[in-house]
Amino acid sequence: MASLNDIRSTFTDFFARNGHRVVESSPLVPRNDPTLMFTNSGMVQFKNLFTGVETRDYTRATTAQKCVRAGGKHNDLDNVGYTARHHTFFEMLGNFSFGDYFKDTAIPLAWELLTNDFGLDPSRLLVTVYHTDDEAATIWKKVAGFSDDKIIRIPTNDNFWMMGPTGPCGPCTEIFYDHGPSIWGGPPGSAEEDGDRFIEIWNNVFMQFEQFEDGSRRELAAKSIDTGMGLERIGALLQGKHDNYDTDLMRSLIEASAHATSQDPDGPGKVHHRVIADHLRSTSFLIADGVMPSNEGRGYVLRRIMRRAMRHAHMLGAQDPVMFRLVPALVRQMGAAYPELVRAQALIEETLKLEETKFRQTLDRGLRLLDDELARIPEGADLPGQAAFKLYDTFGFPLDLTQDALREMGRKVDLQGFDAAMEEQRAKARASWAGSGEAKDARIWFELAEANGSTEFLGYDTETAEGQILALVKDGAAIDSAAEGQQVQIVVNQTPFYAESGGQVGDAGFIRTDTGMAEVTDTRKSAGVFYHVATVREGSILKGQPAKLEVAHHRRSEIRANHSATHLLHEALRRALGDHVAQKGSLNAPDRLRFDFSHSHAMTPAELAKVEAEVNAYIRQNSPVETRIMTPDDARAIGAQALFGEKYGDEVRVVSMGELPGSGKGTDGKTYSLELCGGTHVKRTGDIGAFVCLGDSASSAGVRRIEALTGQAALDHLRAQGDRLAEIAATLKAPLGEAVDRVKALSEERRSLQNEVAQLRRDLAMGGKSGGPEAREINGVKLIAQVLQGVSGKDLPSLIDEMKGRLGSGAVLLIADTGAKPAVAAGVTADLTARISAVALVKAAAEAMGGKGGGGRPDMAQAGGADIGQAQAAIKAAEAVLEG
Repeated sequence: MASLNDIRSTFTDFFARNGHRVVESSPLVPRNDPTLMFTNSGMVQFKNLFTGVETRDYTRATTAQKCVRAGGKHNDLDNVGYTARHHTFFEMLGNFSFGDYFKDTAIPLAWELLTNDFGLDPSRLLVTVYHTDDEAATIWKKVAGFSDDKIIRIPTNDNFWMMGPTGPCGPCTEIFYDHGPSIWGGPPGSAEEDGDRFIEIWNNVFMQFEQFEDGSRRELAAKSIDTGMGLERIGALLQGKHDNYDTDLMRSLIEASAHATSQDPDGPGKVHHRVIADHLRSTSFLIADGVMPSNEGRGYVLRRIMRRAMRHAHMLGAQDPVMFRLVPALVRQMGAAYPELVRAQALIEETLKLEETKFRQTLDRGLRLLDDELARIPEGADLPGQAAFKLYDTFGFPLDLTQDALREMGRKVDLQGFDAAMEEQRAKARASWAGSGEAKDARIWFELAEANGSTEFLGYDTETAEGQILALVKDGAAIDSAAEGQQVQIVVNQTPFYAESGGQVGDAGFIRTDTGMAEVTDTRKSAGVFYHVATVREGSILKGQPAKLEVAHHRRSEIRANHSATHLLHEALRRALGDHVAQKGSLNAPDRLRFDFSHSHAMTPAELAKVEAEVNAYIRQNSPVETRIMTPDDARAIGAQALFGEKYGDEVRVVSMGELPGSGKGTDGKTYSLELCGGTHVKRTGDIGAFVCLGDSASSAGVRRIEALTGQAALDHLRAQGDRLAEIAATLKAPLGEAVDRVKALSEERRSLQNEVAQLRRDLAMGGKSGGPEAREINGVKLIAQVLQGVSGKDLPSLIDEMKGRLGSGAVLLIADTGAKPAVAAGVTADLTARISAVALVKAAAEAMGGKGGGGRPDMAQAGGADIGQAQAAIKAAEAVLEG
């Protein structure tokens, strides 16, 4: 039996033999489509090729694309685990043609692969075509020998694909497999088409037309092919299964879940195991591609998927975190095809363990609250939307988890009520889900790239250069000139200016021509085109002019130092904290560096000190910083660190710095830091100067942040710290080396004096040796009432307790003259609280002094007043309470 790994390889190998470039799966976070939350089909990474705004050095491609559908328009989350073919994560096998071949080649290739390489019975296959696509129908008859009843014409949009309201579009042909009459269902287009007898296994899209706003279409000059076949679906078919979860890969994950929970994989908990197996894949791949759990955007969807799986593990009886223990099983199954899983394994395991540990508390509380809410409503009634919102808002319990729990009881949530309560949060979520990838005006940059090619970057070797101004862009449109005072984006054929990327900020400087000068404040890039964000300071800048470009040297030097120090910091953190440390973001600016990394808890002062010392040791080593150009595979083979989810080209820059005294963990054996990086760096580590850690803080769940200074900024910081210490020593009139001990001694002395003063105040309030104020008897109750000087409100309760002890039986009223708002407190001995309440005494006294409120217990109460001049009136008011 062919495994899913075998089937994947057979597919890509087949198309490679037929002239296709095997292209790696793109990350799950799309780079070229701001409307998508996650990559959900194989064509996403090729979208700009299909629209014609980008070209590559191949016209045929094949991929095994990892996909997630768990949010937004394409959301299969609710059905996962309950059906045979729904997943949050799946692999889409595809072959693509960008203006190369069309229907007459795509259909024969599909038929050959299915019937020859995969060995499917041709008699079990049938196809659909768009009802007007006679060309596709004719080709199918010729290639497969199909009769008309095996070529079903579909008149709906099910067989006509559109990228959007306008743009490329075209008919489809879908290939179906007939499982035979023993399974209920009819062919596509029939009344029984929702049955499981006829299963779609492949869809071929023929991008044939361009659609315009008025609804008209015209044929494309370069017609293209976009196909997609789900690996899990074709795998089930080839393995003789009728359920994707029975394939070898999914079955291995289900059995891993069963082993970890000690539950039968096919018993009453079957659905739970299926959910866990599916969600293990989506969560692991999302983390490997740089998504971390959070409360918004992609991170929120990831957290929802995690928590759904964790709830199902809980329902299987798991008492401890389970998900992280299943990651090795996933890596064994899919790590060879997707090496990013292997590289991210430690991070995936730690993230899952941390999330599940936190969520178990949330889950217990949430389910208890759900049970309480259900007990208040009639049996079988929908859960009120406000209750579901409370679960979400108070306990972080997502709606789909509530729905999932209710589904097993045959009940639902009042979604209208929930939506009303969630309206504001949903608006925020929609804003955060606006998408990813390049800027929305990317078309202008692709057009410039098509016309002129990518910008050549010269800044690794020089900070000055000459070039030609190829374009001036303002408000997303090309212009021919920019006058003094105008802000404009300048594109040059070659530049020494580094464009913002990889955490390193863009360069600043000047561009000069014969007619003017522009000050560059930032440099960015899109579609391989560098654009200089600038303001014309003198004269005018014209398209086509030769120009002299000059990077701000001092600023670039500071950025370089911070970027190189970031590499040393990354390695020092890995060695101090463990291999799970991975970069999750960085900022390399001229004035500071910031480094975000995966770690579940705050660093100790000793760990921070160790990291700082190690970085400075390699700075003092003053070893050369070297750059090598390598293939990504060769770079990883020698241990180079790469950013998870980052898509690398055929060649990468590998930056190495620091020389190890012995063999190194995770390196080529002699280099301290080895990373894939396109940024600019110092020539020797000593050029960094110095490194000072400012501290460690939380950035997001499972991510810590270190901020630091280098070079002159670090020295200035240390000098300022030293000056403050010297000032303290001078104030103490102590040698600098004794200042800390002297401060400790003064602090201890101050604490002792405070205690002594507090005791003296207490003694004074109690009357010292005289035994304190005398009690008066009112209505049979002894009362001590007194105004105290130099006593704070917080001292009153302990004084009252002491006086109550002396009285044996009675009441005490004390007023503290604090110089601002007076404080009043009252106390009653336990034997009298049934007759007299300290609350009544203190309220009467407080009101007499212009205060309000007051509260406490029958034996002790406190309040505040406004006018200390009414203290005697307050005492009389308390006496009146006793008089009844």
